Amino acid sequence: MKIGNRSTTLLMVGILGICSGGCGQSSEDSSGGTTSSGPGGTASSGSGGTADTGGGAGTGGAGGGTAGTGGAEGTGGSSGSAGGSAGTGGTGGSSGGSGEATIVPDPSWTCGMPDGIPLPTRGELVFRATLQLGETHDVGTTQFGRRRLLDVTGGTLTGDEIQATFLTGGMELELTLSNGSVELEEINILRASDGTLIYLRSCGVAPAGDAVVRVVPDFEVPNSSSLAWLNTGKFAGTRVVDAAAGTVQLDIYDIAEVAAGEPKIQIEDPDGVPDQSWECSTATGARGSSVFTESVTLGSSLSVGASKRGTRNIIPITGGTVTGGMLLNGLSGSVLPGGADYQLIGSTTVLDARYALSSNDGEVIVVRNCGPFGALVPVFETRADGPYAILNTKQYVSSDPGVSAGGVSLTFYERK
Repeated sequence: MKIGNRSTTLLMVGILGICSGGCGQSSEDSSGGTTSSGPGGTASSGSGGTADTGGGAGTGGAGGGTAGTGGAEGTGGSSGSAGGSAGTGGTGGSSGGSGEATIVPDPSWTCGMPDGIPLPTRGELVFRATLQLGETHDVGTTQFGRRRLLDVTGGTLTGDEIQATFLTGGMELELTLSNGSVELEEINILRASDGTLIYLRSCGVAPAGDAVVRVVPDFEVPNSSSLAWLNTGKFAGTRVVDAAAGTVQLDIYDIAEVAAGEPKIQIEDPDGVPDQSWECSTATGARGSSVFTESVTLGSSLSVGASKRGTRNIIPITGGTVTGGMLLNGLSGSVLPGGADYQLIGSTTVLDARYALSSNDGEVIVVRNCGPFGALVPVFETRADGPYAILNTKQYVSSDPGVSAGGVSLTFYERK
């Protein structure tokens, strides 16, 4: 079975270390719930109140029929309601009918599991999290697909071995490709109940029509912490947005004993569309015409102690201004609050700033500015038929951050 997909581009401005310090899936049955599969056109409903673990999985009806109760096999939360028409899953379920299948991502966006992401609920629940959302920015159709940026402003996480809160400075980068499939990147900052700071970056995919995104989390926790087991575990989970409530539900499972078996759904990117990258660009080049200059204000830095990749120093972005240069002298606007520089300090310091700009004429520009000092390379993403679409098609370099009032300043240049 093949279902198409495409990739996602990322954000933010590089902020340097000199500024540190200031500048459910809920479609399970309870034991009383029923499940069924929709054989092409009909389905039974599943009642069954609040769930703990283990509701049976309803599978989508063949050929777009009514989905079985609750969609994917569930863990906790309210039970799934009866499937609707045209293959719609129960509440919180997988509306595209992927059911218990392993989802195999496109090779450009593998989420670290190129052989496929198995149904997470076959594993053991590690935690359930509810993230509070601030602004949702609809960037429009960019060079990669339809982009939305969701700001994370807080939230709570609860599990048998971990309790934590989500801090401001997180973001969700959601990309819907032209074939309907979804690629997701989540970046979050957490503080555990014992005070430990955690950096969490998750990658996700969903076939066209699925409301539930399967995610693979990547934790960075201090090696000295009692939570260091998060650095080496094998995890996957589900992510569901409740737009009405302004929340995201994230359920994460230990899948160390779960095989990526059959059946499999293969996701493929649309032809002729550039791949968004998980890693920083390593392109090089000299400075050409100036594009625009930013003055970025920053919050107090947060340090995740030495972990599997080094020390993560996180500097939240709180706002700022944008002024066009020679190439885009008509651009002016603001730096949106949200996101951060998630810089990694190891043998060298690598800046990885992710955020968005809002122009005075109503456009949103997503930025990722990444690399070591002296070699910062930005990637921009904005509406492909908008006034700043040149940012999507050309290549650029960035100055190193310089000190300005309340934060840093940067200038971007055409690369030549």
